[in-house]
Amino acid sequence: MTTVDARRAVVPLPVTGRRSPAGAVLVLLWAGAAAVIALWWTDTGAVVGTAGGLTGAGRIAGLLCGYACAVLVGLMARVPLLETRIGSDRVARWHAMAGRYTVCLLVAHIVLILAGYAAQDRASLRHETVTVVLDYPEMLKATAGTVMLLAVGVTSARAVRRRTGYEFWYHVHLLTYAAVFLAFGHQLTLGEQFSGGPAATAAWYALYLGVAALVLWFRILTPVRLNLRHRLRVDSVHREAPGVYSVVVRGRHLEELGARPGQFFRWRFLAEGLGRTSTPYSLSAPPRPGLLRITVKALGGHSAAVSRLRPGTRVWAEGPYGSLTADRATGRHTLLIAAGVGITPLRALFETLPGEVTLLYRARSVEDLALGGELEAIARHRAARVRYALNGPHGERPDLSAESLRAAFPGLSGHDVYLCGPHGFARDVYRALRAAGVPDRRIHHESFEL
Repeated sequence: MTTVDARRAVVPLPVTGRRSPAGAVLVLLWAGAAAVIALWWTDTGAVVGTAGGLTGAGRIAGLLCGYACAVLVGLMARVPLLETRIGSDRVARWHAMAGRYTVCLLVAHIVLILAGYAAQDRASLRHETVTVVLDYPEMLKATAGTVMLLAVGVTSARAVRRRTGYEFWYHVHLLTYAAVFLAFGHQLTLGEQFSGGPAATAAWYALYLGVAALVLWFRILTPVRLNLRHRLRVDSVHREAPGVYSVVVRGRHLEELGARPGQFFRWRFLAEGLGRTSTPYSLSAPPRPGLLRITVKALGGHSAAVSRLRPGTRVWAEGPYGSLTADRATGRHTLLIAAGVGITPLRALFETLPGEVTLLYRARSVEDLALGGELEAIARHRAARVRYALNGPHGERPDLSAESLRAAFPGLSGHDVYLCGPHGFARDVYRALRAAGVPDRRIHHESFEL
């Protein structure tokens, strides 16, 4: 490892940590699920026989599936409380978990209801399926919504997603909205709890209309206002390392965005081949008057095309999002650990975090160190340290075990650690940090796979 020490001290600033509302939000979501079960319980008489048991279980699964669909869409609405206070990565994991629950509940609902109806009518499962789909009201639309939701579930599976591009996954994922819309009428028409139950029907409408309002406001109206107000355009593009480019974006009144080091935006560059996809990229420098900067590594078709952007290209952005900010810090000693393009949010934090800050930057070689000159200049300016963890002359990887980290960074267990990098790297370093005695509450990361 190479250490660069600077000579100028930084004036200490107060450090505070904000309590995340994640626990309260989870309690609220589970309370909603309990209320759904209570709705079935209070409106259902005695359950008699096999047919009654299967049908009752199917209705519970259907009610919970309908509730989970609303939760799914709500978690996709990019509500600032969730995105910046809880963290986009945690919300994404909640969304993925809710998606798995939804698909399982959907399959259970279909199988149990059809089995219960078949037992009640003494008919075959195939005959009952055809009858329900073709003869029951709203069932054709519900069937189309089911197919869409299952398609979203399949393409969201990790094994499938690794084999498909982000753009394909993104557009298939948008089918969730259509699936929920198509299935909504089926829930109210055939749900026993809603027939003759105006209070339950009103509550269900309120749930879905409330979620729709969140999507309309935060995913449509807020971005429209942002982009009409700030009129973002590409200012310049700079090569930082092999396959790594920085894009400087200029705009009006950017201080009103309230963007902070460590946060990211979802960027849509209105150029050929790029305008259809909105992709998250972190700010790689603190916001400057009229300027924002991101740094992108060519990992796919979209990110590779970013290097060919021309000055003046219009930009559509949403954000800022993310909670990997100074608010997470709990003390005055901070270690930043980055690998690859994970350096981007940590470079911005390296310049701005108060207290004693050290940066550990993992890369294969000196040529792969993006923003290295800036990092050393920042270190000299604020009397901080930069250490590089590079491969050896024969490709051997540096030792980042718990013992090595403890030896390299005395008092490590008392540091706040900000971690950003590829999934495998982040997972291994996280485990090493825990083994080195760093409490979980002091390890701060935003990873959509951890």
